[in-house]
Amino acid sequence: MFSFHHVFDHPMGRGFPNRFSTQYRCYSVSMLAGPNDRSDVEKGGKIIMPPSALDQLSRLNITYPMLFKLTNKNSDRMTHCGVLEFVADEGICYLPHWMMQNLLLEEGGLVQVESVNLMVATYSKFQPQSPDFLDITNPKAVLENALRNFACLTTGDVIAINYNEKIYELRVMETKPDKAVSIIECDMNVDFDAPLGYKEPERRAQNHDEPTEEDGDHSSYAEMEMGFRAFTGSGNRLDGKTKGIEPSPAPLTPSDFKRGIPNYDFKVGRITFIRNSRPQPRKNFEDDDALNRFIAFSGQGQSLRKKGRKP
Repeated sequence: MFSFHHVFDHPMGRGFPNRFSTQYRCYSVSMLAGPNDRSDVEKGGKIIMPPSALDQLSRLNITYPMLFKLTNKNSDRMTHCGVLEFVADEGICYLPHWMMQNLLLEEGGLVQVESVNLMVATYSKFQPQSPDFLDITNPKAVLENALRNFACLTTGDVIAINYNEKIYELRVMETKPDKAVSIIECDMNVDFDAPLGYKEPERRAQNHDEPTEEDGDHSSYAEMEMGFRAFTGSGNRLDGKTKGIEPSPAPLTPSDFKRGIPNYDFKVGRITFIRNSRPQPRKNFEDDDALNRFIAFSGQGQSLRKKGRKP
């Protein structure tokens, strides 16, 4: 009788593993040989792998998009990334410089590359590593545009984005729903923490004991030019005595001080002369002309003798 239990022990019957895991020598993108400038790789979070990795991944039952976990076993540091192209030499992969710094890798160091499945991001929080990031007018829009070159985020990583020919570093403080998330085709809320080294501007507390302009001491205006004040001089007596002739003017009140009126219509480069006198009412020149207008032969004549009627 034919036995079936040996058929399932054959390697073909077990199927292929659905997980990609291998080691590569890693180098920065600047070491990538070729006539084309690959500085665009430094602006994102994707790596370049050899063609054999694509051949092996195509045989596996993996989910798309392809996401990988990078681990430096010597320093026990790890991060996550996507793949950009499969054009590297065999046994070599090329990483962005900021990713090698997070993994504490040097040129030619070994890195473990494993395929992973990550949850879609819903929230992330970043901390700029320099207060210069506050000079950007719309930081959320700039970050959203830069994250298009990233495939995933890992809590604790320090990513680098390029804006206006300047590199800004941001630390990933928090990600939800997991510590490593995918940001491909997702609706993610972004929040910012205070930049590293940022200090809040000091606010001077108003001292209520200090007098304000309205409730201040008006005696400080005593030296101001007050103009004429009635009954403020000293008097003289006919008998020559000096008793009771000292002046006793009324105390000054805030209404006695003539404060300047600001010119709210002031314009730079224009001089305006403000008169204290009130404007005179506008005369009706038509009435004056009617009264003073000369009309020839308009007078009345008189006779020396009175003309009477004849009887």
